[in-house]
Amino acid sequence: MDKKDFFYDLPKHLIAQQPIARRDGSRLLVLERATGQTAHRMFTDIVSLLRPGDCIVINDSKVIPARLVEGNVEFLLHERLENNRWTTLVKPGKKAQPGDEISFGGGRLKAKVLEIIDGGLRVAELAHHGELEPLLEEIGEMPLPHYIEEKQTDATRYQTVYAQADEAGASVAAPTAGLHFTEALLEDIQKAGINIARVTLHVGIGTFRPVKEDDITKHHMHSEYCRIAPETARIINETKQNGGRVIAIGTTSCRTLESRVNAQGEILPGAGKTDIFIYPGYTFRAIDGLLTNFHLPESTLIMLVSALAGRDNTLAAYREAVEREYRFFSYGDAMLIVNMR
Repeated sequence: MDKKDFFYDLPKHLIAQQPIARRDGSRLLVLERATGQTAHRMFTDIVSLLRPGDCIVINDSKVIPARLVEGNVEFLLHERLENNRWTTLVKPGKKAQPGDEISFGGGRLKAKVLEIIDGGLRVAELAHHGELEPLLEEIGEMPLPHYIEEKQTDATRYQTVYAQADEAGASVAAPTAGLHFTEALLEDIQKAGINIARVTLHVGIGTFRPVKEDDITKHHMHSEYCRIAPETARIINETKQNGGRVIAIGTTSCRTLESRVNAQGEILPGAGKTDIFIYPGYTFRAIDGLLTNFHLPESTLIMLVSALAGRDNTLAAYREAVEREYRFFSYGDAMLIVNMR
């Protein structure tokens, strides 16, 4: 299966540079999973598109301002290790060789490079006074994707309303399907008899990296930490037993669930690393549907969507979204893929 099989033309002006005024004010393309039929709604219609007894599964990972810049050197904190050590992505790499020390925020945070590991990542030891997270809020920047070129004025809009701090780590990119939800909309969903379950997947730098292999089966996904609590597993498994649908909110929730499901479709609680790569031919055992944003051409994310809805149906829906001038990518509109009948 070739990477080019997942290409589509996207005019640059359709790439959303800023979030829409209201979180829940986006458009929603509904794609019937079985037939490929489409309908065009508003995001707030999701309450009526779900059924009592369904369950939506959200990723509550929090994005930290992990981008640190000093002069022409940029550090992107990736994964927290032990003893104040982090894996980091550094640009340019030649400025961060083992033994080098870089100061950020007027010396309030120092990063000493210890070693270079797979993928060109650096392991760096951080030195700072006080807690790291409040310091990053002051001197760090949100690690926005490269296609967002405009300066952002409200960092909270690149964070879901349900994000939670987690000692096990944090994300370097938002689980963007969740950006559409407001607290009021989540309350309406619960009042309609729809369950809400939480999982955690800390989004890593793999989300920024393109598929380089022409043969996509040779692509290697970076591993990411994910966790499913016993209560979450119980809610989802009871939903399945009672005939409800399980709708993953975002590809990260989908990957988490599909990483911790047995052959009978039962969700297993627990935590660990996942490097699951989902592309056409994959058999879904955990989810019945997916709410997601529109993704980059030839990305692992559009491949995942194509696995669920079919490549032809997916690309046809994307072409329709382009024709109707939907907003694309992180701050863009959404798509719901599910069987409505």
